[in-house]
Amino acid sequence: MPYESIEREIRIEASPEVVYQVISTPEHLREWWPDEADLAPTPGAVGSVTFGDPADPAAHVVPLTVIEADPPRRFAFRWVHDDGVPAAADNSFLVTFDLIPADGGTLLRFSETGFQDQGWKPDLVEATHRDHSNGWDHFLPRLAAYAPRLVSRP
Repeated sequence: MPYESIEREIRIEASPEVVYQVISTPEHLREWWPDEADLAPTPGAVGSVTFGDPADPAAHVVPLTVIEADPPRRFAFRWVHDDGVPAAADNSFLVTFDLIPADGGTLLRFSETGFQDQGWKPDLVEATHRDHSNGWDHFLPRLAAYAPRLVSRP
């Protein structure tokens, strides 16, 4: 089904333990993805990511709920749902990061699903899918560049 999911695979020159920290903790998330992050990497934790200056009323604050936190293998959250409403399959997107040890680094398998589950008109589904796809194409390479900087070199 078109526009159902976004899937990416990237190789990162850092261990799954390091990559897990980079994708699940606010201090590291801010280095490659949002301008601000407020979340705990604990299943059920509710938080947010902010794009733009958090002091600016025009900043885009996006609520999220951590669904799975299994270090250093998997981190998943639901996001893009109305604030104050519990995240569910019919009102949010599911983002999953699977981390697989590979040749001294990590193979990151990324997916975002749920575009067809919102009850939206096809043109909105297509536009949102395209927007998110372009966003992840911008941010995931930043993750791949940032994580290796945390690895100590002899």
